[in-house]
Amino acid sequence: MSMLELHDVTAGFGAVTVLHGVTMTVEPGEIAGVFGLNGAGKSVTLKTVAGLVPARSGQIVFDGVDVTRLDAETRVEMGLGHVPQGRQVFANLTVEENLRLGAYTLRRKQRSRYAAALDGVYDRFPVLRERRAQRAGTMSGGQQASLSVARALINEPRLVLVDEPSAGLSPKLQGDLRDILRVVKDSGVTMVLVEQNVAFGLSLVDSAHLLQTGTVVHSAPVGELDEETLATHLGIGRVLAGATGSALTARKAR
Repeated sequence: MSMLELHDVTAGFGAVTVLHGVTMTVEPGEIAGVFGLNGAGKSVTLKTVAGLVPARSGQIVFDGVDVTRLDAETRVEMGLGHVPQGRQVFANLTVEENLRLGAYTLRRKQRSRYAAALDGVYDRFPVLRERRAQRAGTMSGGQQASLSVARALINEPRLVLVDEPSAGLSPKLQGDLRDILRVVKDSGVTMVLVEQNVAFGLSLVDSAHLLQTGTVVHSAPVGELDEETLATHLGIGRVLAGATGSALTARKAR
């Protein structure tokens, strides 16, 4: 059974339709990448899966259950996590207060599990344990990225939606974040990753779904992708082609 299925999903804001029939499948344990130009509908796709933007038509199936009409909180309770674009940590709250807010549904439904879940997050992100009393807004971009991922993981989700995690990070911090996301995947959590930085995304994902104007125009395992396909659908120019090609070569060599 697939972890996530989108069948001809449409969504938008007011009179504007952004998704024009998105169809894609995500298998258990994989990292599925969603790539596209600005305005292609990548973030809206994640928000629609998360329940933050209602689907106008089509169907969203999470682990065999139709969640198309369920609210965001119910989806979180079912095992769906979301790392939003821009990280959106609560700057004036401490690290631990951010994590407590992230664990809202866990504390409400299984309060006895919270302490163990918090310890598990701190074991996975030692820097957060060290800075548990620090205000999140005073942390570096890389540390805030770690906090944003940890906040989604504390509810022990089976599927995590990760939106533009590398944005604004230096190459060194991108490397650190890549290691974190690989550890999350190795723990058995399925991910859907939206990335504008195609080379960064390709270094992580198992499958790629290429989006154009709110429609998936190409889906394939990352090992079957080629530079021509990426250039055709994503408009990658010479400057980025080298990094993207290197990322593809590295993935195929694994």
